[in-house]
Amino acid sequence: MEKYYFINEFDTNNINKQDKQTSIIYRNYAKKKLNEETIFKIKMYCKKKTIKFYLSNNIKLAIKLNLDGVYIPAFNKNLNHLAYSFKKNFKIIGSAHNLKEIKIKENQNVEKIFISSLFKRNKNFLGINKFKNLARLTKKNVVALGGISNNNLNELRLLEQKDFAGISFFKKKGLK
Repeated sequence: MEKYYFINEFDTNNINKQDKQTSIIYRNYAKKKLNEETIFKIKMYCKKKTIKFYLSNNIKLAIKLNLDGVYIPAFNKNLNHLAYSFKKNFKIIGSAHNLKEIKIKENQNVEKIFISSLFKRNKNFLGINKFKNLARLTKKNVVALGGISNNNLNELRLLEQKDFAGISFFKKKGLK
């Protein structure tokens, strides 16, 4: 089981609560410029804790700082990174909300596709049946995203879905 924790800021308290199967994804969707020094600090802290660290939506910086990989959000449809060369273990992961976006992520050569939103009732809400149907439409590994909690972890198991991602699940309690 792999878990992915989205963070917007560097908070060692929340990172310390995570186990080795939890990867950190730093995303900064605010209009602020990415602070390379902060990203490097997160990288070093995660390395010390033997936790994988991904940067959202900035492949060049992820390569430059020798991170574990990059996360490409659903709104990013760019294919320019296909011309880059990566170190052997560099991973590209990304999210999608529908079949069109899944096909874009496949063209972007992601290893895992985060499909959302499984449980969180927002504009991208899928629910269990739509999630299962979308997950069947790709040969890529799928990660459940959106509204994951301790209360619905068993539903993930019923879906035979091991990998999941989120924010509040990891912030509040962490896996028990």
